[in-house]
Amino acid sequence: MSGPNTPALRPFLPADTPVLAAIFTAAIEELTGDDYSSDQQEAWAAVADDEEEFGKKLAGELTLIASLNNAPVGFASLKGKDHIDMLYVHPSAAGRGVASALCDALEKLAGGRGATSLTVDASDNAQDFFRKRGYAAKQRNSVTVNGEWLTNTTMQKTLQDGGQP
Repeated sequence: MSGPNTPALRPFLPADTPVLAAIFTAAIEELTGDDYSSDQQEAWAAVADDEEEFGKKLAGELTLIASLNNAPVGFASLKGKDHIDMLYVHPSAAGRGVASALCDALEKLAGGRGATSLTVDASDNAQDFFRKRGYAAKQRNSVTVNGEWLTNTTMQKTLQDGGQP
């Protein structure tokens, strides 16, 4: 049983795309300002401007949605069996265990798919979150998104016993 303060998780449905695009944009605009310039944030958030493409990306991966009080507040997606592609939480729900619940689920799913480790290209503002979960930094990356260069760090965690840390 999940209480009102415990995020409920469910699979992504195509109809969720507009809500997830809004969560994606809000998370970038409100939670990454200490680490990225406004031009970088704008370019990054613009990934969700084409909702059809954004929806295809979400549908092409194993995407989970976290809800509080039946309202979607975050989402995460597993690309292949061993890479966390996206993990975004709406600013209004930050610090309420949403990202942890999503990450726990992806780690279990990855383990269930036979992955022995999980990687993530963590944005600068997400590195502490992943570090506390046992992910170790492997390399720094610079990627170009809509004409802006963004830095992130590839981090990796070894999974044991079907995703249990």
